[in-house]
Amino acid sequence: MKIARIFAHRVELPLVEGSYKWSGGKSVSVFDSTIVGVETDCGLVGYGEVCPLGPFYLPAYAEGVRAGLRELGPHLIGYDPRELMKLNHRMDAALKGHPYVKTGIDIACWDILGKATQLPVCTLMGGRFGESVRLYRAISQQAPEEMAKNVQGYCQEGYTRFQLKVGGDADTDIERIRAVRAMLKSTDRLVADANTGWTQHEAMRVVRAVQDIDVYIEQPCLTYEECLAVRRNTTHPFVLDENIDSLDMLLRGKADLAMDVVNLKISKLGGLTKTKQARDLCVSMGIAMTLEDSWGGDITTAAIAHLAHSTPEEFRFTSTDFNSYVTVSTASGAPQRKQGFMTASHEPGLGISPRFEVLGPRVVEIA
Repeated sequence: MKIARIFAHRVELPLVEGSYKWSGGKSVSVFDSTIVGVETDCGLVGYGEVCPLGPFYLPAYAEGVRAGLRELGPHLIGYDPRELMKLNHRMDAALKGHPYVKTGIDIACWDILGKATQLPVCTLMGGRFGESVRLYRAISQQAPEEMAKNVQGYCQEGYTRFQLKVGGDADTDIERIRAVRAMLKSTDRLVADANTGWTQHEAMRVVRAVQDIDVYIEQPCLTYEECLAVRRNTTHPFVLDENIDSLDMLLRGKADLAMDVVNLKISKLGGLTKTKQARDLCVSMGIAMTLEDSWGGDITTAAIAHLAHSTPEEFRFTSTDFNSYVTVSTASGAPQRKQGFMTASHEPGLGISPRFEVLGPRVVEIA
């Protein structure tokens, strides 16, 4: 079996809530997603998705995905898509860095491997742990009372994990954390995610002001060293995200006792193959994980579900269902939220079928 063609569609994903706001005044209302297809010489086709959280979050942007595919794609024609380590080795040799560009191809090749073996991706990634995957809900940055109101509504939909977007004015963020925590049950989990938005002294003020509150602190500052300084001055459970972009950083964080939970995003690491490496390392080191991606629709949600379902439950802090945040469905068969949980498909591969009437014409085609 050989790769005969790589192609891509561009699709816009408007948000159900109208806009999504986080630290530093960043905001997106329509996400630009790329659906990647990998076609084989025997007729099997696999699909992946890459959807950066705008061009100002991580070193990634939507048009960069398509440009990168045009550069990378010709180097992969003729390779066996089932040989995932070999394929990733080839991608890294042909294009240095740019892990988000490689993500859609890697996910699509896992989809092909599942279809070729007639097995779900989660089975191939280690097995299916548990009956479902617990979800968190990201709460877009607003006034404290509005965020608390939104959390109350999502509690009624079955969510028990919440990622509160902070990283703005420190005094307002303290109010946000207190207002939202007051709405929750003692068994619910609240994460105050600053997305690198605080300076070190602001982060110190916040963690001291909420030291009596049951809350996780996620990625308070821009640099690893600043986050580590905050970590060493708080008793709150600590999550690292943006700084953990490689196995080297993951090992450094473990050695420094820099985090209790790590956020593994598929496109930040370069696909399911490399995220699985990081996931398996976390399991061996005893570190819990949020398993997700930067953003996406049905295909990204399916990939997240398979990654999470193949992770032992005691290390699975939470995941998310991005397809419930957007108004457009790009594929049938994707996981659907049910009372704060989702389930990976039992069908071969990712278990999805793209809706081509939604995707429109191909914007990239390499053969």
